[in-house]
Amino acid sequence: MHNMKLSIPPVNDLRSALAYLQQVGGQYIETDHPVDPKAELAGVYKRIGAGGTVESPTQIGPAMIFNNIIGYPGSRVLVGLMASRQRASILLGAKKENLSMHLAKAVKTVIEPILVDADRAPCQEEIYYADDPSFDIRKLLPAPTMTEEDAGPFFCLGLVLGSSLDGKQTDVTIHRLCVQGRDELSIYFAPNRHIDQFRQEAENAGKALPVSINMGLDPAIYIGSCFEAPTTPFGFNELCVAGGLRGKPVELVKCVSIPQRAIARAEIIIEGEILPHVRVREDQNTNTGKAMPEFPGYNGPANPSLPLIKVKAVTMRHHAIMQTVVGVGEMAVLNGLPTEASIYNAEEDALPGFVKNVYAHSAGGGKFLAILQVCKKLKTDEGRQRQAALIALATFRELKNVILVDDDVDPFDTDDVLWAMQTRYQGDVDTIFIPGVTGHPLDPSQSPQFSPSIRINGTTCKTIFDCTYPFDMKESFKRAKFRDVDPRPFIQEKS
Repeated sequence: MHNMKLSIPPVNDLRSALAYLQQVGGQYIETDHPVDPKAELAGVYKRIGAGGTVESPTQIGPAMIFNNIIGYPGSRVLVGLMASRQRASILLGAKKENLSMHLAKAVKTVIEPILVDADRAPCQEEIYYADDPSFDIRKLLPAPTMTEEDAGPFFCLGLVLGSSLDGKQTDVTIHRLCVQGRDELSIYFAPNRHIDQFRQEAENAGKALPVSINMGLDPAIYIGSCFEAPTTPFGFNELCVAGGLRGKPVELVKCVSIPQRAIARAEIIIEGEILPHVRVREDQNTNTGKAMPEFPGYNGPANPSLPLIKVKAVTMRHHAIMQTVVGVGEMAVLNGLPTEASIYNAEEDALPGFVKNVYAHSAGGGKFLAILQVCKKLKTDEGRQRQAALIALATFRELKNVILVDDDVDPFDTDDVLWAMQTRYQGDVDTIFIPGVTGHPLDPSQSPQFSPSIRINGTTCKTIFDCTYPFDMKESFKRAKFRDVDPRPFIQEKS
């Protein structure tokens, strides 16, 4: 693994992350201007910093706190904390180009979470029980609506913590949570999610599944939670990855209303139970037919039948910060970094030293498109680049396309990658098609209606674009070399 200079930032929750970030110029702003959480807040941040797969005009910009939420006096909403690779670099303590390797190491250096007493859990400074007649989560928490067509208000960064019936296995995952009533949320599970397996296990036994929904967290926790199988197999607690990233365990506390645990330094906790044999239509309150913007950039269809969470309590810190994502740009980083780390580890295990870097491109929402930078040193390395692509596709099932580039191409510079495609790629010999493979159900092109080659929804044709030069033609592909000059004396502003 590459040598990396690491300095673990002094971050153990959202507030310390924001304080640390504010020491860096241009990465954080606040506004006291009144904003409507319904569509307006998202519309503002779309222009300021959403980026990713959000429709243009958008850009990568600073994280932003809205301090004046219409209808929610005293509430604050944070967006965009992880919407740039630069901020991820700052908050995780690794250079941008080394983030993949940094996470790859963390996932192998796990530290188990620990349980602390309630007096050490700021997430329980305020407690609201759902059996109070005045309780209404719709008035208590400013869940935003991203677009005018959304099924309803969503908690977009609700990290759901659930356990198996015997309590031996615990998992954390971010899920789509739509507010359905004063004490009800619907939850969407993508296929093969571990907490959904816990839910099915409980439902088969006729029992509710107690879960905590954790919001406003140390970014390391959110990023660690986005690792998937096979990197984090069934029963693996992804909070261990955050422990590895920070060099100390994540602190948990017992919930106040259910037999489950919550993240002690979270801003907001929703405690509840996923009810057995109960399903609701996601847009039952709005009838829009749409859900919300997902990471591929589309506002997908509302799900007709989703499990229901019955809320039992909400706990929070004083002056709690609601954390959310706007559009899908932030998810490209949250999805992408674990994707990169998983692929990098698999490549190192199979082809040590051959793959120099991995970028899960934001255009694919951090899941669909990977750029692999490889280094052919010997004539016998020819062909290993395609093996590396196959390893990536086998490791991360939701990956759709792989672009291979040489080590003189910057995988994080899209112009450089496309340059390699124009000058080192011939479509008839450098494109490898792998049809009929499991993909991701949120890709609207993965349907029989789009292509008769697709048998069922969610399967796809995976593609490898080999944009590396043939090793025996290396001399023909040497890039023009410019003198390495320090430009700073030439561009200093006049005093």
